[in-house]
Amino acid sequence: MENPHEQIHKTLLARIINNVENLNESIVDMNKMLQQANRNNLDNEIIASMWESYIRSAEYNLQATGNKSQDDDDAGDEDVSGSQREN
Repeated sequence: MENPHEQIHKTLLARIINNVENLNESIVDMNKMLQQANRNNLDNEIIASMWESYIRSAEYNLQATGNKSQDDDDAGDEDVSGSQREN
């Protein structure tokens, strides 16, 4: 005699397996899209890093030569977004 729950169990397992396969495909697609987005943002990341280095270098040189005015000190306390830096 066949177990009445066996067919239900097999059907549920088949659905779970199918859903997991679909999920894996979606995750692979999402990873490819994230890799592409990271490649597209690499140039921006490099430019931002160069700009931060330039700002630090300019700040150092202004302080070293004594050409930094008090107004420059106040402006230097703000970051690029305009919010105040914490010292």
